[in-house]
Amino acid sequence: MRTRVRKPGFSLTELVIVVVIIGIIAAIAAPRLAEGGAAAADAALRGSLRTLRGAIDMYAGEHDNVWPASKPADRSEATFIDQLTKKTNSAGAVGNAPGEHIFGPYLRGIPPVPVGPNVGARGIDLKTTGFVYEAVLSAGWVYNYDTGEIYANTDDLGQDGVGYNTY
Repeated sequence: MRTRVRKPGFSLTELVIVVVIIGIIAAIAAPRLAEGGAAAADAALRGSLRTLRGAIDMYAGEHDNVWPASKPADRSEATFIDQLTKKTNSAGAVGNAPGEHIFGPYLRGIPPVPVGPNVGARGIDLKTTGFVYEAVLSAGWVYNYDTGEIYANTDDLGQDGVGYNTY
């Protein structure tokens, strides 16, 4: 009489059951992981806006309530960035003269926008309205030089259904 020796291992049925269980768990977990990514992007945007708005407010506080790049001769992206990232004098002129250029810098650099079609862009679109214009691909931010307000250059919606350009 021959006896059958059973080799250790899984049967096909056991393997199929395990694969089905893993599939069910993945179907439950995948949407939650996507929500976590959206929440992280929302939090990153709020943090970047808090930093930018704080720097703009500090600049205005030290320059007699004049916003960065608000003077007609200063209305350029380069001037806005320089006024926030370099030393300035009381008139807002950028320089390094000891005793004269005593204000700032307020930022190390402009943070990249973490959401929307222009994700990663650091550029600033200067205008007198708060309207976004996503076609300006280099602009991650929209800055109103009349009011000192800054927004993300996107009209996409955040996780809570609110437009990123209203944060």
